[in-house]
Amino acid sequence: MSAGEGTGTGTHPGTTTAPHILDNPAWASLSGAHSAFAEHPGGLRPGASLASRAARASLASRAARYDPGVSPFAALADPADPRSWADLAALVGGGGVASLAGVLTPPEGWETVGVIEGVQLVDTSLRAEPAPEAVRLGPSDVPEVLALIELTKPGPFLPRTVELGTYLGIRHRGRLIAMAGERLHPPGWTEISAVCTHPGHRGRGPATRLVRAVAAGIRERGEVPFLHTSAANTGAIRLYESIGFTLRRRPFFMAVRAPGNKPAKLP
Repeated sequence: MSAGEGTGTGTHPGTTTAPHILDNPAWASLSGAHSAFAEHPGGLRPGASLASRAARASLASRAARYDPGVSPFAALADPADPRSWADLAALVGGGGVASLAGVLTPPEGWETVGVIEGVQLVDTSLRAEPAPEAVRLGPSDVPEVLALIELTKPGPFLPRTVELGTYLGIRHRGRLIAMAGERLHPPGWTEISAVCTHPGHRGRGPATRLVRAVAAGIRERGEVPFLHTSAANTGAIRLYESIGFTLRRRPFFMAVRAPGNKPAKLP
């Protein structure tokens, strides 16, 4: 597979190649391992009983999003299907904003409010190994984690993002100076995310050690690590490629606004 290509299951000329699961990893996560964090059209919230009518209806929904305290991402079952966009509109409401990946052009009536070109890289030869100095990060560490995220800006991170998977950190004199963890979790894969180092400790390799350590945990489950970063972050891309990741594709991350207006708030 050449850099940037996807993979599929089609094997005969003239047949349609099936999409790879990493072409739509947020949907695969929300409809699988992260279903407990998923919100669907009709008001279904995480943890709702599947005995409810709304819960049964959610099984046929074509759009979902993460609980807003966990992640800003939403997803479509099929970006080419108008029914997916209709479900997303019902989910976010008129004038609501959704953050999506892999969508180039939203349908008529939707407004694009932000676009970032990204890259998706997959582990092909990474040396995964534990980091003895790494500590597991949890809810009590969130204030310090959010401070490091604000300083380094590796991407969106919310107060409950740590619930999505294992997050590891390295401390220096008791202060959190580097972290990395698990975010999207499509079947057979886990995304490494929130990789960052305090500016005063860069060049010493703590983030690389954490990436290897997070990857070791992913490999122990029989899964394959992958990650995303901005296409403009050429230094990070070179680093990831140097330690064993390979460019797979160049997705776009897009914020879109649904048609209509948000209802006015009651006084």
